[in-house]
Amino acid sequence: MVLGLTILIYLAQGSMPKALIMAAFGLVLGLVGLDSINARPRFTFGKMELIDGVGLVPIVMGLFGISEVLLNIEQVVQRDILKARVKGLLPTTKDWKDATGPIARGSLLGFFLGILPGGGAVISSFISYAVEKRLSKHPERFGTGTIEGVAGPESANNAATGGAFIPLMTLGIPPNVIMAMLLGALMIHGVTPGPLMMKQNPGVFWGVIVSMYIGNIMLLILNLPLITIWVQVLKVPYKILFPLILLFCLIGVYTVMNSVFDIYIMLIFGVMGYLMKKFGYEGAPLVLAFVLGPLMENNLRKSLIISQGDFSIFFVRPLAAASLIIAIFLLISPLIPGLGKKRRAIPKGEVS
Repeated sequence: MVLGLTILIYLAQGSMPKALIMAAFGLVLGLVGLDSINARPRFTFGKMELIDGVGLVPIVMGLFGISEVLLNIEQVVQRDILKARVKGLLPTTKDWKDATGPIARGSLLGFFLGILPGGGAVISSFISYAVEKRLSKHPERFGTGTIEGVAGPESANNAATGGAFIPLMTLGIPPNVIMAMLLGALMIHGVTPGPLMMKQNPGVFWGVIVSMYIGNIMLLILNLPLITIWVQVLKVPYKILFPLILLFCLIGVYTVMNSVFDIYIMLIFGVMGYLMKKFGYEGAPLVLAFVLGPLMENNLRKSLIISQGDFSIFFVRPLAAASLIIAIFLLISPLIPGLGKKRRAIPKGEVS
């Protein structure tokens, strides 16, 4: 978990101290709510709505939805209504060539992050985007619809979903909240995921695998004809489109927990995301740290309880020691003349 968080901080465009600040803030946000060990409330300030912690959906919608609307409102853009006929929906040979590498890297990255606890589609998409932006010869094109910035994160997103089923089906361990809900649903119907599932319930096991193939084929069949419908959104004027985006964000956040408090959280993070973009701070390290924070804390405390407070427990096993050493190396790499110069040479995204 420490290595995964450090990798995203290292791959963040711009200032590493700013990325570290965002990650630290995300870790603090992850502490809000009940203590996982002694069940005491922390950082709730007497608000019952914070007992279960801050929701991920309000944070993400605020940082990446509301903030974008606020940024676009202050920009005066003359836009012509799309009148041309939409064509060329299928990828060209050049598109396939440009997307092959990002698809392969995103699939591998998403698969392994899906297996790890706390990984999931959201985090794998962020990391894949950061990787592709770092590897690209033209990182300034990211954010304009370049195919590398779309193919990589989407492949990671899809691969993470499939990877998350592996620990659930083979060990009975859900790696994220969605898999935990699926675990509960299976157990309600008398199906216990684990090593014996393939033997005791082969129909359910292979049915889930086949459903993934069928689902992907159905998505392909449905999405290609519907592209011409979705691009009609380009004809909607901004004065109508922006209020609709805000409305959908409000509805989406409210329907998750039916809580008005989540709407306030989303608006607060929307303003915060707007200021972050103005001053060159990235939201991806914050989101990843927020998701991994509770898991990191829980496992840190459990490990220290087992070792009776001896921190050497994190260095006696090769895998743990190697992960921490690589994480430390990535954090200090900007101070190394050659590596630091190479990292600073990557063009930074323009900040309005």
